[in-house]
Amino acid sequence: MFDTTADPVADRARYDRATARLEAPLALVDLAAFDANADDLVRRAGGKPIRVASKSVRCRALLERVLAKDGFSGVMSYTLPEALWLARSGVTDVLLAYPSADREGFAELARDPKLAAAVTVMVDDRAQLALIDAARDGGTEEIRVCLELDTSLRMLGGRVRIGARRSPLHSPADLVELARTVQRMPGFRLVGLMAYEAHVAGVGDAVPGAALRSRAIRLMQAAARRELAARRDAAVRAVRAVAPGLEFVNGGGTGSVQHTAGEDAVTEIAAGSGLYVPRLFDNFTSFTGRPAALFAMPVVRRPGVGVVTVLGGGYPASGVAGSDRLPQPYLPAGLRYDPQEGPGEVQTPLLGPPADDLLIGDKVWFRHAKAGELCERFDRLHLVEGDRVTDSVPTYRGEGMTFL
Repeated sequence: MFDTTADPVADRARYDRATARLEAPLALVDLAAFDANADDLVRRAGGKPIRVASKSVRCRALLERVLAKDGFSGVMSYTLPEALWLARSGVTDVLLAYPSADREGFAELARDPKLAAAVTVMVDDRAQLALIDAARDGGTEEIRVCLELDTSLRMLGGRVRIGARRSPLHSPADLVELARTVQRMPGFRLVGLMAYEAHVAGVGDAVPGAALRSRAIRLMQAAARRELAARRDAAVRAVRAVAPGLEFVNGGGTGSVQHTAGEDAVTEIAAGSGLYVPRLFDNFTSFTGRPAALFAMPVVRRPGVGVVTVLGGGYPASGVAGSDRLPQPYLPAGLRYDPQEGPGEVQTPLLGPPADDLLIGDKVWFRHAKAGELCERFDRLHLVEGDRVTDSVPTYRGEGMTFL
């Protein structure tokens, strides 16, 4: 849940002082909040290492900061070019969380011993293995493979399905069949399993103004955790019988860290959004986080009483379109969108009593709905400690890297 002990008035004053000489639009990361969120993830993981989901950070300097902390180990990347880039940059353990069809990337991976040792690719279909094999272009390095288990909850004989549509491998038998295929194919080594419970880790269970829906979500998630824990344990035992050298079993996400860490079958936890704590993670009862990543837009118009207009701000997040995917006007508190316009491509009207205290050139601070997607809009993150900017570091975009 959102940290209600924070003082928004004091935070706004700090951020305004820290960035007084910087022109908006800009983005910042409050390092005290970032570090506190990291410490809380480690506490919730109960001694199991946390693999950092890079798509939720998208800034090498902050990936390096969190990886330097006790309790974090390895990166979970989201595209093959990103995984190769991180490995070339010195990250020695990169798990690609999604299957790829990047033939050039696989050719590079198969040719380079350093990259092949650092990167593990995701597979859930024989056709993906065939594509990788055909893409080798003479490369002979062994490709490290991770299989993904579908975590969706299926009820009423499969007529009801709850969860993200990811891997087709739902049962232990499904995994074992593909594991045997990997073991038989020269040039591949099965090293890991992943099972990401998106319907638990990424769905808030305390929706404001929706008590019945929130209770239904909590009941669903409790049932999903029980079902998955048993199925994941069976799947891991079955695959280890085929591949005794399995190195890791990855599970979880920001919203389910402590639950997943409690399963003996899981050896590491994935998390990333919990470092920035975007607005989509306000509605969880499983943890309390501090908003660490914000962006500011300048006031450029005062159209009337109770209204100001800021430059731009129309940065919707991915997923099913809805108001929860929009950035949140955060500081000063009490501003809201005009329902006839919402956040716009080049201007955004904001309504509410605080508008009358804002002057042309003042900053309005927003929280993005999702974590790393903020970094696709800004080329730098200004790192704030107290009321000072102590560093400004490039995002992926700032380094010229736009992977999706």
